[in-house]
Amino acid sequence: MKKETCIIHPPSKHGSINQIFDNIWFVKGQLNMAMFLPMYISRSMTIIRDNAGLTLINPIRLSESGMQALESLGKISTVIRIGGFHGRDEAFFKARYNATIYALKGQVYTRKVTSLPNDAATGYMQADVVLDVKDPLPIANASLIWFQTARPAEAVLKLEQNDGILITADSLQNTPHPDEYHNWLAKIMMQSMGFFHPYHIGPGWLRYSGVDKNEVKALLNCDFSHVLPGHGDPVIADAREKYRPALESIA
Repeated sequence: MKKETCIIHPPSKHGSINQIFDNIWFVKGQLNMAMFLPMYISRSMTIIRDNAGLTLINPIRLSESGMQALESLGKISTVIRIGGFHGRDEAFFKARYNATIYALKGQVYTRKVTSLPNDAATGYMQADVVLDVKDPLPIANASLIWFQTARPAEAVLKLEQNDGILITADSLQNTPHPDEYHNWLAKIMMQSMGFFHPYHIGPGWLRYSGVDKNEVKALLNCDFSHVLPGHGDPVIADAREKYRPALESIA
């Protein structure tokens, strides 16, 4: 099968980079879903700083002024792909900053909405490091909570600071209403699919990943106080209890 050509996507509309905790920042931006009509949704990036520089989770290519603000925080050194349906802007960070790209085993860089875990050779780029379940992460005090039945692979990154921080891709979301990054088509379609709720589980991810819902419910067994989602606003304080109704009601 012919290998896809890697495309560097243009900058996205975005907001300000906001500091959430010590050495952790968060920024919301936009994603073009490239449907039959232009459909723009909201997405969010988390930035972690340590002695090695900046690690990006759910990276977003910002405007030039936004990239300058990001660069002012430190050297952009690492990207960790935790979401199987994410990864659009990682080629940009590899090309511009030579960031080391980490991805989960079974993730594929493809334009398709879904992808089998064994077709990595057809992807438009390859990660520098492919993480398996027991492999360590390149940042301190961090670990991955894997959804081992999800296809493509998905995980939650947990940081052991501030009483536990979960960083998610498509699993835990917090989108109580459309924001300025959703266009009219996204508002209509995502409303009909049940996306606009606070402290919820991504309905598209639940449907298309095939994840065992018991794995998702098991997040309640983790100690965490905050969630920085790949879609929506940060959830600061009492996050486990805020997500408890959604997690307990998964059928």
